[in-house]
Amino acid sequence: MNANVGGIDKILRIVAGLVLIVLAIMGVGAPWTWIGVVPLATGLMGWCPAYSIFGLNTCPMKKA
Repeated sequence: MNANVGGIDKILRIVAGLVLIVLAIMGVGAPWTWIGVVPLATGLMGWCPAYSIFGLNTCPMKKA
């Protein structure tokens, strides 16, 4: 698994995931707010399976 999530994408995923999880814990919103685990996990791991499927990569290019 090569990292394919980087920079601002990673930060946005972590923040969005935390917000959704906090909403779920507080009981605000529907049970679907637990889906926040997915962006939180992909942000922390730096790898997104959907990005792999579609060939996307937001990590900066490494110099040779």
